[in-house]
Amino acid sequence: MAKTRTRGLRRTYSRVVPGASGRVLVVDDNKVIRQLIKVNLELEGFEVVTANDGAECLDIVHSVCPDVITLDVVMPRLDGFGTAAQLRADPRTRDLPLAIVSACTQYEVEAGIEAGVDAFLAKPFEPAELVRVVRRLVESKDRRERKGAPAGRGRG
Repeated sequence: MAKTRTRGLRRTYSRVVPGASGRVLVVDDNKVIRQLIKVNLELEGFEVVTANDGAECLDIVHSVCPDVITLDVVMPRLDGFGTAAQLRADPRTRDLPLAIVSACTQYEVEAGIEAGVDAFLAKPFEPAELVRVVRRLVESKDRRERKGAPAGRGRG
């Protein structure tokens, strides 16, 4: 018997994590990669919401209110660079920390910097490195918010 796809393109919310370290919106068209990122971040105390592509990310970002967004580059409908550019163009999301999780070729890094991406993580990645990158972005956002400065856009 052949497998059929019954879910369609729907967002997947994670369970709510009491005392979460932050909320992360994970955007990737590959279900396995989305789940891998989600599980690794949840194990470290993050609340995770997922989206199948950049268009879905833009549809839900305001209701999700993430602290960080991870973006794949190659996705249907709207790729990671287009998503990053639109997030940066919107005053409500322009300062959200963005991390590209992709092959991270020289072109991707240059295009990501041009689009305003804050961090890059090359696939295949070590789960511990994923957690470090996301935690660093959440902490830098928190520090800037406590100081009253806009969040995001830091490369450190």
